[in-house]
Amino acid sequence: MTVFSHPDFDHHQRIVFGADAASGLRAIIAIHNTRRGPALGGLRIYPYASDDEALTDVLRLSRGMTYKSALADLPLGGGKAVIIADPRRDKTPELLRAMGRLVDSLNGDYITAEDSGSSEADMRVIAETTEHVGGLGHDGVSGDPSPFTAKGVFCAMRSAVRHGLGRDDFDGLRVGIQGVGHVGAQLARQLHEAGARLILTDVDRDALGQLAASLEADITTPEAIAEADVDVFAPCAMGAALSASVVERLKARVVCGAANNQLASPDIADLLKARGILYTPDYVANAGGVIEIAWQRRHDYRRDAVMAHIAGIETTLDEIFERARREDSDPNSVADALARERFRG
Repeated sequence: MTVFSHPDFDHHQRIVFGADAASGLRAIIAIHNTRRGPALGGLRIYPYASDDEALTDVLRLSRGMTYKSALADLPLGGGKAVIIADPRRDKTPELLRAMGRLVDSLNGDYITAEDSGSSEADMRVIAETTEHVGGLGHDGVSGDPSPFTAKGVFCAMRSAVRHGLGRDDFDGLRVGIQGVGHVGAQLARQLHEAGARLILTDVDRDALGQLAASLEADITTPEAIAEADVDVFAPCAMGAALSASVVERLKARVVCGAANNQLASPDIADLLKARGILYTPDYVANAGGVIEIAWQRRHDYRRDAVMAHIAGIETTLDEIFERARREDSDPNSVADALARERFRG
């Protein structure tokens, strides 16, 4: 498959394939758009089954970062990087330094940060060979963006529950969370504190059991979470969680989660609308982490300003949901249109 005929190629400005024989690096960096500023996006390390699968992921994720930064009102464009490797077996300092050199060759057009399979510690190794790294923290505080991502999803869910269920609180609200890694677990804790009743699932059964016990939450299998009797379904694992078959089985009336690229294909937004399920555009809901990373790059970093910026996700979604209602459209199409207005000018 060629890049230009790829179904997920969306006028990307630059796509770079990098390899380093000594370290075993095989990587792709995709820069989607830099009209608003340099392309910021995380580094995903994953054992993709094929090069085509890796290319599909990086094209979709980089596009999503452009839209995410635009609707979060950040002076940034969108990009993403992937390394084709198993982060548990293949990740070495040499591989990460080689990735840093690849990032550095783009002269600041792309800024990397942690993502699935990479960590803040990995970013510090990458920073040995490039200065174009985000998520390293500020004033000695950890740069882990996951608490800020979770907070943003919590704010997004407030708007979604208000518009989709007519409720102003989470007390007794039933929420099913698919994936309780760094972000999903923190979202679960915030919802528990707000009075929600939780059903959790994850492929890591040990971590799942420990978290569920601490939050008095129920557990189900990853295959059964879509059919759970809940008010809100929160996809917080890998992408493409919402396929046609999953949408048909959903009992939830609201979808709001932290995962990227939740729709398996664009037409899924229409299926959700047809079933009366309010979908929260993922790149709006999960923007808290990139907001924090963007603020880390500023000389006037203030924690209260970061949290106020993240709280604005709720206001943005109020606008999207209301416009979708007026236009009898789906929220994803409305969010896309608003984002394009901002990054195309």
